This record gives sequence, structure tokens and C-alpha cells, in this order.
Amino acid sequence: MDHLNIPAEDIYSRLYNSDRPIVIYGMGNGADKIINEFEKRRITVDAVAASDDFVRGQSFRGFTVRRISDVLESSPDAVIIIAFGTCITEVMDRIYSLAEKTIVLAADVPVYGDNIWCREFYEENRGDIERAFSLLADEQSKRVFENIISFKLTGQLEYLRRSYSSKDEVFRSIIPPGSNESYLDLGAYRGDTIDEFLRYSGGSYERITALEPDRKNFTKLKKNTAGMKNIRLFRMGIWSEDMDMSFSDSLGRGSSINNGGGDTLAVTKIDTLYRVQHISYIKMDVEGCERQAITGGINTLRRDKPKLNIAVYHRSEDIFSLPLFIDSILPEYRIYLRQHPYIPAWDLNMYCTTE
Repeated sequence: MDHLNIPAEDIYSRLYNSDRPIVIYGMGNGADKIINEFEKRRITVDAVAASDDFVRGQSFRGFTVRRISDVLESSPDAVIIIAFGTCITEVMDRIYSLAEKTIVLAADVPVYGDNIWCREFYEENRGDIERAFSLLADEQSKRVFENIISFKLTGQLEYLRRSYSSKDEVFRSIIPPGSNESYLDLGAYRGDTIDEFLRYSGGSYERITALEPDRKNFTKLKKNTAGMKNIRLFRMGIWSEDMDMSFSDSLGRGSSINNGGGDTLAVTKIDTLYRVQHISYIKMDVEGCERQAITGGINTLRRDKPKLNIAVYHRSEDIFSLPLFIDSILPEYRIYLRQHPYIPAWDLNMYCTTE
């Protein structure tokens, strides 16, 4: 695959020109962002719905929240806009089943940042998008890249669904953990990705370092790793410098460094953590701070060339800007892209290795 084949029409022009009722399916931050963008583009929302079991007479953005089954009964031609994220198989299956009955789209709004995937955003960044595409190491990565860009532009679930693959291939073929890794987990949450790493490494490792800034998650992380040898845990954030920053820890897995409000938290950089020690494997899922985390580890990456597992879905530009950034630091890296099952295109990761 040498050239990108991207649809011409984006979700916003399609909906603006549609005469079907438009229904937001979901409540919360994602739905807020979608409705805000629709209002900017003069796209009329006709209803807000939720799964039948969740409807309790709630109101959202001036709408009385309706059961999705009632919406489909009264408006079988409605366009359903998915406004929440899920990786639960049963929920995803229900969404794909719903898509067999009516038009179901997922408007891609960023977890962090203000850039919105639309035709204008694509054209403004087309050069960088095409350069990132050319860096990818295998045909599957290029297919995933093309399909995810197409999904982000159109909201059409078939592009997303045809991108899925399991993590088995990644951890067995692309960046398989060895039995003597020095492993760094940035955004360790409650230890789930440490468990994942150990499952594929056969439980063997040299040392593990894990950072988790959220207070409650860090408490669970300590409990879940109690008794493990050669492991060090830090309730800290990762950044491009060593300093104190504001941090909001009210969002669980989505807790993040911010520009004001919340508690003050120490942040550090990879180069500080590994000024002396060697690092061979880094997992990075740090809620939109991936570029800063990489910046703070440039010296370590160039010295040790560790395997990398980096989330590239928090910001709209991550899918192309982070591969370009990694290539500028260490062109020897082979860069792979994989999308693991999720609606919308979360759990999209970049895997890098020099082996």
C-alpha cells in the first residue's frame, strides 16, 4: 500500500446535508464535545438517548434523555451518534447490531485538545499525515492507519471494525517481552498493564518501574503489586522536565496533568529515572502527555533504544505527529500501528523496535 485512499466527505458535511433525525447516544464529556461541535456547524440534534437500563428521567443539554429502543420505534430512520467509549464486547456487539438497523456513526472528538477531525483538519495536516504513513513498517500498519483516518473523518464504524487486531500478535511478534527486561510503565493505573507484561514475559523480568499519579489508583497499584521483587512505584506524573504541576485526580483512569486547579503533584522525566540505569521496554499511556513524556526521554531513547508501546489516540494529531516525532529522535526505529477493539478509536497504539 503506497498511497492513502481517504473519503472526500466528512461526518459534519454529511449530517449538515441530512434530513434524518439526529440522535446523540450517550451522556457525559464526549456527548458535550459532540453537541458543542454540532452547534458550531449548525447541525441540529433532535434527541439524546441512552441504553434502556440507564434511563431514569435524566436531562442532558436541555433534552429529556430517552430510551434508545423508544427512539428507534418512533424514528426508525434516525442517525444515531455514538457519544461514549467502550471496549466491552457485549456493548460493542449491541452497537454493531444497531448499525444493521439504522445509520450509526461515531463522531471522533479528542480526549484532550481542541483539534477536531474534519476535512479541513485533514487538508491542513495532509503533508504530515502522508509522511507518517510512509514511515510505517508493515502493510497491516498502513491499512490500520488508512482505516482509522477514514473512521475519524466519517464516523463510519466499518472502517474502525476492519482495523481491529488482538494484542497477542503485538506481544508475541512485534515487541515480545524477554525474560530479562527493565520495564517502565507510565500510567500504570492499578497494575493491569504490569499484569499484561508479565503474562507475555512468562513472569520474568530484571526490574519494573511504574508511575501512577492518581491517588486512589496508586493505592490499588501498591496493593496489586505487593510482594513483587525488584519493583519501584512512584506516585508521580511524567513530563518533559522535573517540576511540580497541577493535577486533577477526579477522573480515575482519565486523571491528568492540567493547567490549573486540583492538587500539586511532582512530575519527572524518563532521563531522570534512567540517568544511570538501563531501560529496555517502555509502555506509555499518559492521557495526552505522550509528546512531553517522549521529550523528557530523548537521551535515554537514543542511548538504550528500548521497545516502545505508546498510546496515540488521546489527541487528534497523535496518530501522525507522534510517529514523526519518534522518527526524528531515532530513525532506526521500526514503527507499527495497531488498533485493538474499542469504540471509538481508543486503544490505538504505536509499537516501536530496532530489532
